[in-house]
Amino acid sequence: MLTCTAVIMDILLSLPSLLLLFVISISSLLLFFVLLSQIWSKDLSSYPPGLEPYPFIGHLPQFLKNRHRIVDWQTECLAASPTNTFVIFRTGGVGHVITANPANVEHMLRSNSDNYIKGDRVISVLHDFLGDGIFSSDGDTWRVQRKTASFEFNTKSLRSFVVRCVQQEVLHRLLPLLRRASLDRSVVDLQDVLERFAFDNICKVAFNHDPACLAQDVEGGDARDNFSTGFAAAFIDASVISSGRFRYAVHRFWMIKKLFGVGSERRLKEAIATVHNAAMQIIRSKKKERRASSSSSSSVPQAEDLLSRFVANEDHSEEFLRDIVINFMLAGKDTTSSALTWFFWLLSSRPEVEAKILDEIRSIRAQNPNGAAAAFDFEELREMHYLQAAITESMRLYPPVPFSSLTCLSDDVLPDGTAVKKGWFVSYTPYAMARMEAVWGVDCGEYKPERWLEAGTGAFRPESPFKYPVFHGGPRMCLGKEMAYIQMKSVAACVLEKFAVEVSEKAASPEKMVSLTLRMEGGLPVLLRPRESRV
Repeated sequence: MLTCTAVIMDILLSLPSLLLLFVISISSLLLFFVLLSQIWSKDLSSYPPGLEPYPFIGHLPQFLKNRHRIVDWQTECLAASPTNTFVIFRTGGVGHVITANPANVEHMLRSNSDNYIKGDRVISVLHDFLGDGIFSSDGDTWRVQRKTASFEFNTKSLRSFVVRCVQQEVLHRLLPLLRRASLDRSVVDLQDVLERFAFDNICKVAFNHDPACLAQDVEGGDARDNFSTGFAAAFIDASVISSGRFRYAVHRFWMIKKLFGVGSERRLKEAIATVHNAAMQIIRSKKKERRASSSSSSSVPQAEDLLSRFVANEDHSEEFLRDIVINFMLAGKDTTSSALTWFFWLLSSRPEVEAKILDEIRSIRAQNPNGAAAAFDFEELREMHYLQAAITESMRLYPPVPFSSLTCLSDDVLPDGTAVKKGWFVSYTPYAMARMEAVWGVDCGEYKPERWLEAGTGAFRPESPFKYPVFHGGPRMCLGKEMAYIQMKSVAACVLEKFAVEVSEKAASPEKMVSLTLRMEGGLPVLLRPRESRV
């Protein structure tokens, strides 16, 4: 042994110094790889088959293979994990905890919420578009906006304004559009219609500005002006491209594209400029109106939209007003249209559920037969317990926001024992939670509105927001929850009362498309038949 060692040493000493250094470096690197692989392999037994991480690149191969079906892939992994929680590693070793465990969700959103924030990753991705708004901020910036918005969202006057906006859009645009399509027997992309409806409605609530996205189909010609057309298109582009930043295989690669102003980042910059400039125009117009009304001797009724309420506080900067309103527009534009799209798709194959909804609508109409030509008022909508259960169950299976991500500030351990390190990402996924037997029982995959109703009374019964985090939970609970239900129940009740909605064959098994919300790939083509003609 000593003789062999001496020979090797003689050979090494006879090598040129640079070559010797190279050999030592390569040997050290190989030894490092071997040791790292041994250390890494100790934890592999805790992973479901096929989800074992690779040294250095972590779970990049699995991510690339499944990113086109990301929510279903995560669901499969969570179902195979004992506590419905698993950890994936990004290139470089940064961990990402993904959970569908209600106890973990409650820990992150309520019990230890100060330790789980949006973080630099989420904020950097969304900041260009959303600025320092409520969905892309932490700390004092977030608290100030939350307090300001919370006060306004709890006012009766805003709720009444929302109801009126929804009623007008339903009666004067949505129903006439669908009626004409039913008479022509033409196929309608219901997802597109609902998205345009939602954008019109949220612009009225946010700005009291009408982009008239549905007006062209109803009134003929183009009722939209250039301002509205450009604003609507730019808003959609900005939201879609911003969400795409989360899905790059190489983390923050979008920053390089942004630096050079190429590809999607160039389009994003142009779209954001259009949205921000349009918002600023409206803000300055609102401020001008307020100054004029203040100096006028005549009494002018106070405007009821969100922006006018915030403008009343003169301490708010124009940038603050822009960010807070754009954030709420984003929240209200795509979430309700996504929820309603999946609701109508589910209902198309559940005639027994549709029949119960129609019975409830007829019962409420019978109490006020003179109002049959009108949209439903707030009190009538409140009485629709079964409809609310049907929509809520639809959102359980197809949540508008299928997963949400946060960043861990300091080392922590979740209730199920999962260790979370400082700087790691954590995500909870309502889409996967709906499909976990441990959370919802053996019938978790079934569409059953009855699971939301009190036995005997039939009254709607809510669940814990940590078991059903569709509207989030804890300090960040969605402020627009009641507004969303007003809009969704009003649209669903009015459409179902007037029309039978038949989904075309090519939409029988729609593909899921994940942006900031869960959309249907290719839309939802439907045929409509007037309800009166149905026997």
